[in-house]
Amino acid sequence: MSDTVTLMNMQKRNGKESTLPPSPSTSKQEHQLQLASNRDSLKPRIFVVPSSAEEPNIVADKVGDGSVKKKKERVSERVLSATFADIPAPELPWEQMPSAPVPRLDGYAIQINNLFYVFSGYATLDHVHSHVDVFNFTDNTWCARFDTPKEMAHSHLGIATDGRYIYVISGQYGPQCRGPTARALVLDTETRKWSTLPPLPAPRYAPATQLWRGRLHVMGGGKENRHTPGLEHWSLAVKDGKALDKEWRTEIPIPRGGPHRACIVANDRLFVIGGQEGDFMAKPGSPIFKCSRRHEVVYGDVYMLDPEMKKWEVLPPMPKPDSHIECAWVIVNNSIIITGGTTEKHPETKRMMLVGEVFRFDLASLKWSVIGKLPFRVKTTLTGFYDGYLYFTSGQRDRGPDNPQPRKVIAEMWRTKLSL
Repeated sequence: MSDTVTLMNMQKRNGKESTLPPSPSTSKQEHQLQLASNRDSLKPRIFVVPSSAEEPNIVADKVGDGSVKKKKERVSERVLSATFADIPAPELPWEQMPSAPVPRLDGYAIQINNLFYVFSGYATLDHVHSHVDVFNFTDNTWCARFDTPKEMAHSHLGIATDGRYIYVISGQYGPQCRGPTARALVLDTETRKWSTLPPLPAPRYAPATQLWRGRLHVMGGGKENRHTPGLEHWSLAVKDGKALDKEWRTEIPIPRGGPHRACIVANDRLFVIGGQEGDFMAKPGSPIFKCSRRHEVVYGDVYMLDPEMKKWEVLPPMPKPDSHIECAWVIVNNSIIITGGTTEKHPETKRMMLVGEVFRFDLASLKWSVIGKLPFRVKTTLTGFYDGYLYFTSGQRDRGPDNPQPRKVIAEMWRTKLSL
């Protein structure tokens, strides 16, 4: 959760969540923006900012006879990256659905068939959720709620499923910027009973987590101080919600560490997408572990683990750096779809910038494209796909169409028909 300052401001504002009318439909074939599949062709966009004035200053100089001579004063310019800016994209016709029972930031979600399990998260910086809400895609209703174990983390989780059991790994326990846990738990979605797994070798914040070939993989994330990126990669053999190993096994480290990235298995390959290095830390000496911002670097790197788990392959990066996308993805027709997130901060104001694009990664061509816009920019979306519709709920949205800074934590749910 690398936007805590806006949560502090949010608690002082109690405005209603906004609703936006659906945007007119646009042909995907006409507007889809194909992006090249290598770094050279994804060069950062730039813009030029004068250092002292928008136009050259006209300066008056007196000469010996008393007359005035005018001359132009040089104005230095700086070239700044514009990767924080919105990428042009077609409008999608979004339809608002029933809102979640509570607003949440840094929540987590797993879809199993027609049911969407939404876990924990922040309500405000000082209040975290300790329950699961369940959405039924069949009749579009929020149909159930049940508590999480008292010892389970509340945000910055690692999460994965085998289709029945949901594995919840590590995360932050409590509000503000409190410490992480190494605990690992399992939810049986049929009985709604919880059990435990061996704890991680070390606590982590928001590690990339996925189940692949019978082993639960956990990698990266933030280390115990919340800011230092972890590179470690561990795995544990599991079956039917139970550990087959007594302890986690060390695997090949991930090339770049940090939290808030998507971790996906598709076509029997393990992908890790986006993320960031650095995050907020607890203010030294604060009795409530008050969050204090540090420098973070958002990136769009994409890695794929080879079948023998001996090396990572570097794939084409995302169209822009993107973080806070742990549960912002779905797989549709041999493509990975990612919604929203956060990107590089504004080079002048240093404010966090949210992402409003819908990205597609074609698993056949290994190329990225931008296939649409969300109703607004938003991070930590919880995304699902059912009966041809792309859904997202929750997260923290922007301040308006012209201001991509984060503001309000939302409970809204939206959907759009998606055909690839």
